[in-house]
Amino acid sequence: MVHAGEKLCEERLKKGYSLEEVSKATKIRTSFLQAIEKGEYKKIPSGTYAHGFVKNYAKFLELPEQEILALFKREYDEEKLIKVLPEGLVGTEDFSLSKFRITQTLKITSLIFVVLLIYLVFQYRAAIFDPSLSISQPKENSVASSQAVTVIGKTDPNTTVFVNSEPADLDKDGNFKKIINVFPGHATITVKSVNNFNRTTTLERLIEVKM
Repeated sequence: MVHAGEKLCEERLKKGYSLEEVSKATKIRTSFLQAIEKGEYKKIPSGTYAHGFVKNYAKFLELPEQEILALFKREYDEEKLIKVLPEGLVGTEDFSLSKFRITQTLKITSLIFVVLLIYLVFQYRAAIFDPSLSISQPKENSVASSQAVTVIGKTDPNTTVFVNSEPADLDKDGNFKKIINVFPGHATITVKSVNNFNRTTTLERLIEVKM
């Protein structure tokens, strides 16, 4: 297949012009003229520039412009098709703008998905996880000297807490304090925290009451 660049190069040599002379007459850089003769249009800033350079080069050499431009268009379209392949396979150094846009779009989409997932988990964590619950008083296996035992702990806000089946009040941070009556001897204190989705966490404390 005859290439536009080959015909231009042959005609230039036939007429005895150097690239520098052509560059001076056409105002086209010698590096661009070399790229055209070798068919390396990727080294020219854009297809519009390449089209104009080829046309002016052909006009200067008095070659049929439409014929040369038809050859150029076929070559340029084939080069764009090659760029569809991964750049590592075709060995080009040009950065694919479309590939960059696709990559950036995928990254942004993935980021939005992750942020949305985190938001949904945060908003509906009460439906997924059991509420947190801790008891700071009394300690396990501690000894109480009174039947009135104070139970202190913390759970998630917006839950309902029961101490031995009796409701306990919560402050805005989820702290609670409840005084209950137990019988002398070994006693089990059961604390239950229930959220709006009926997720439940239960803790027990075994104590001994001595009078």
